[in-house]
Amino acid sequence: MTETMTVNQTTSKKGIPGSTLKLIAIITMFIDHTGAVILERMPMEHGILVLDVIFRLIGRLGFPIFCFLLIEGFMHTRNVWKYAFRLLLFAFISELPFNLAFMGSLFYKNYQNVFFTLFLGLCALITIKFIEEKFSQKAWLKYLLIIPATIVFMVIANLLKTDYSEMGVLTIVVMYLLRKNKVLEMTAGCIILNIMSLTEITAFFTIIPVSKYNGERGLNLKYVFYAFYPVHLLILYFIAYLMGIA
Repeated sequence: MTETMTVNQTTSKKGIPGSTLKLIAIITMFIDHTGAVILERMPMEHGILVLDVIFRLIGRLGFPIFCFLLIEGFMHTRNVWKYAFRLLLFAFISELPFNLAFMGSLFYKNYQNVFFTLFLGLCALITIKFIEEKFSQKAWLKYLLIIPATIVFMVIANLLKTDYSEMGVLTIVVMYLLRKNKVLEMTAGCIILNIMSLTEITAFFTIIPVSKYNGERGLNLKYVFYAFYPVHLLILYFIAYLMGIA
């Protein structure tokens, strides 16, 4: 879900590369969606309920890392419009698997997948960067314009009913504005998510791996990252279908 970052491949720094963060994000997302798609459709006996709560809490680590990687991709991509197009393309590709997995039907208008949120967040960053460059000598005007620009994309996310909706877009924007300090960036993002829901409390654990990020790409997982989202949703749907709980 993020753009490949341009790094010097001839050197290796200590810390965690981007590919490791991507793997953490997709693994925790898979665990979260296993709980949502399968466990929550099973009879809520005590053991299943406890396991589901654990799975969903682990899953809260995924989105903040996605936001961080989106921002890193935005800052390093050679072509931001191609980046935006890929996000939007996979948003549409993922929508039917998303509907099947979470709603059990091909079409559902009241809940859209997270790629749409990431796309709108990226559009907000493109707009903000334009404002920053256009009004670089007028800080007061720059921030005055950033606020309504952010609100526009938050409203769109809310109207489209995307996953994480307007708070997801706000998380991306605030993290971008605080990007010079990774710990502060992640802390602020997690605070916003917890304002949305206290079930996001475990998101704060993402501060640990992100603080170790060394700025390197690591393994090239770009298209694996994009494809994983719709594919894993289809897999979970078919598992649920075979279990008779889809």
